[in-house]
Amino acid sequence: MSKRLLKFVVNGRQAEVAVEPHHTLASVLRNELNLTGTKVGCDMGTCGCCTVHIDGKAKLSCLTLALECQGAQVRTIEGLNEYEMHPLQRAFAECGGSQCGYCTPGFIMKSCELLEQNPDPSRQEIKEALAGNLCRCTGFMKIYDAVEQAAGELRKKNTQQPAPAKV
Repeated sequence: MSKRLLKFVVNGRQAEVAVEPHHTLASVLRNELNLTGTKVGCDMGTCGCCTVHIDGKAKLSCLTLALECQGAQVRTIEGLNEYEMHPLQRAFAECGGSQCGYCTPGFIMKSCELLEQNPDPSRQEIKEALAGNLCRCTGFMKIYDAVEQAAGELRKKNTQQPAPAKV
């Protein structure tokens, strides 16, 4: 098979990669761009470990052909915050929302999408949003606690930001 040139934006930076038509986004991120925060747990779309954002929507990168991302904006766990921990990352650490950590990037990326759409989700809304992600270590209560804590921190942070200057 002949490789094709994939041009897309990953974590705010232009990327160009020659890929085989059958390569998944997960394999390109991990093997070609060295963004190993995106994990592949099941390689069948059932665990959520490989969740990334494609054009602002949480998607399973193990089921997404890389060439489907031509011209797209992709955000991985490495792209949440460039210089500091994202409130979700901090809350997962503080609440014990991860043990082995393998599933954590997928949970955080899916939770990030939820909080961008709904800054004040109920416990039930969190459970529903994360239903496609699996954790085999912690149980889910600490994960739900972490999302609730991060939601509160993000709401507080957003209310403290000054309003944009009028022109």
